[in-house]
Amino acid sequence: MSRPEGWIRRFSGCRVLVVGDLMLDHFVWGDVTRVSPEAPVPVVRVRRESYRLGGAANVMSNLRSLGGEVLACGVIGADQAGRELLQLLLDLEIDAEGIYRARDAGTIRKTRVLAQQQQMVRLDREDDAIADSSAAARARGYLLANLWAADVVILSDYGKGMITPELLETLSEVRKKRPFQLVIDPKDANFSAYAGASLVTPNRDEASRASGVEIRDLASLERAGRILLERWRADSVLITRGEEGMSLFCTGVETRHFPTVARRVFDVTGAGDTVVATCSLALAAGADLPTAAVLANHAAGLVVGEVGTAAVSAAELREDLRQRAIAPARK
Repeated sequence: MSRPEGWIRRFSGCRVLVVGDLMLDHFVWGDVTRVSPEAPVPVVRVRRESYRLGGAANVMSNLRSLGGEVLACGVIGADQAGRELLQLLLDLEIDAEGIYRARDAGTIRKTRVLAQQQQMVRLDREDDAIADSSAAARARGYLLANLWAADVVILSDYGKGMITPELLETLSEVRKKRPFQLVIDPKDANFSAYAGASLVTPNRDEASRASGVEIRDLASLERAGRILLERWRADSVLITRGEEGMSLFCTGVETRHFPTVARRVFDVTGAGDTVVATCSLALAAGADLPTAAVLANHAAGLVVGEVGTAAVSAAELREDLRQRAIAPARK
């Protein structure tokens, strides 16, 4: 199975446990034809509204779209947004047993107002109490009890409090005694607490802040990647670099760079979720890290061509790989 697309057929037999900050993405679509007489701002005439899975829930959506089985773990509020989010998960046939409702906290919701396919403003509704609720404690307990029910565990950390330093320390200690595949999408608040993962997937800005090295060129990129490998004691670090593609760092192996394959870029919202989902399924299927990076690079190239959070299907990914001659990674 030397061709990357061969691994996609095995995604359907893979089970992934995802824990992280669940969000509901609310999109308001409209048109702008004039400026408000009340203030120098555009007037958006609303045409329609839609809801999509966001945050860690978007990782789950991407996994299902690619054919994987998903065990969901996290917290929602006991509100309409939480009910909407849960229903979207159930519509995708995602196992939601590990999702708990916080009675006294609201679901994280992000409202994006778009006109002529351009984002005009984003409104964030966040409740800090949701991460400190008893529901969050129960969700973390579910995670620890079900580590061995999945081929890969993903920590989708959006810095909203579901992923704590104490949880990370516990997972690191468990993995030392009984190894399992652990993939982390990191966020600033926990940079000092990540340790011992199979793969960590920071973007360029996150890698710069976590390593203390401003990434300006390949030399500074190399320094940052090697520092993070050592600091996080990770098996590998995949730094996503936007229009410049991504770079894979592994201990004792030369860095491999993967140029972007995106045909067009409309919106980078959720592209990191697509990368972590695709890499995780590839690893669960038995692919090596360079192959996982190739697949993730192509998947991300597809979703950035869509507006808003999106998920690529296995069929779309296979077709994209067939249409392109896959260039070997540059050392």
